[in-house]
Amino acid sequence: MILLNNKQIIIYFKSIIRSSPKVSNLSAKIIISLNYNSLSDNYFSYYKKDLKKLNMINNLRFELNFKDVDQLEGRLNFCKSKRINNINIPCKGLIKKQFYNLSIEYIKKNYKNFNVVYHYSLYYQYSKNKENSYLEFLNFYKNFNSYKNSDILLVSGSNKKNNFDVIDVLNDLKNEKDLQKQIGIAFNPYLNKYFNSPLERDRYQKKLSSGLIKSIWIQYGTDIKVIEREVNFLRTNDKNKKLNFYGSLLIPSKQFIARFKLRPWKGVYIADQYLYSLDKFYSYTKELISFYIDNNIIPVIETDFYSSDKLEIIYRLINS
Repeated sequence: MILLNNKQIIIYFKSIIRSSPKVSNLSAKIIISLNYNSLSDNYFSYYKKDLKKLNMINNLRFELNFKDVDQLEGRLNFCKSKRINNINIPCKGLIKKQFYNLSIEYIKKNYKNFNVVYHYSLYYQYSKNKENSYLEFLNFYKNFNSYKNSDILLVSGSNKKNNFDVIDVLNDLKNEKDLQKQIGIAFNPYLNKYFNSPLERDRYQKKLSSGLIKSIWIQYGTDIKVIEREVNFLRTNDKNKKLNFYGSLLIPSKQFIARFKLRPWKGVYIADQYLYSLDKFYSYTKELISFYIDNNIIPVIETDFYSSDKLEIIYRLINS
């Protein structure tokens, strides 16, 4: 780790603030206005949380959902206009098979400056049989070596295929030659307690043992004690401290609550108290953001953010 002196730290945060109009009300503005010589370690310690918020805002990721190329283009242009550079492209619902591949090529050709994580669902991309499906993923994976500013999040999908999930693919993949790009995997802290599925830790360790993993993507839920315990487990297993951690973040709204009540997301635990009180939902969201900040977990916004007002709510929650 390279340790910066006070002057270097200030210069660094000046550059961040210039590139991010989202952070104008953070205390970093106060820090950079001070004389270099007047700074002390205690002062920087006092503002440590705000500096972490700055880092979080600049690394926030946003998941795009779209039904056709026109809507994809509109949402990419919105992100560009708001200086949102880090995006995720899911592989679910309408975004699968030919349309999924078309979307990747469209972004690659027309929006080269975005940092993109492409989700690859083995369930939604399944084709004919296990062997054919694996070859299609392998081709996809190898082609990715030529993609700049992009990564892969490999998921089994909402309904796992027999003998063809992430563990199966990783076991085959590690025997391939000339693999250059590592991938991300998902982890759901809530499966054991709330979905009667006790194997998530064991599955995580098997995935990690492949040696191909660079990032962990943590599922959303509303039990802070559970996520605290499970993140501690994840960190303990990251012996070389090389993994990047991301966490799902859902922004509360009356519209989201109504939709979730009608059609809950599979594998997502939201306690009733938050589905019947928007204020309590907001309070929990602030608590989860604080936990993410303290544990260096970058949030992934998975709810609607396609307006200036909705973006402002997100940044306000982080700054609060």
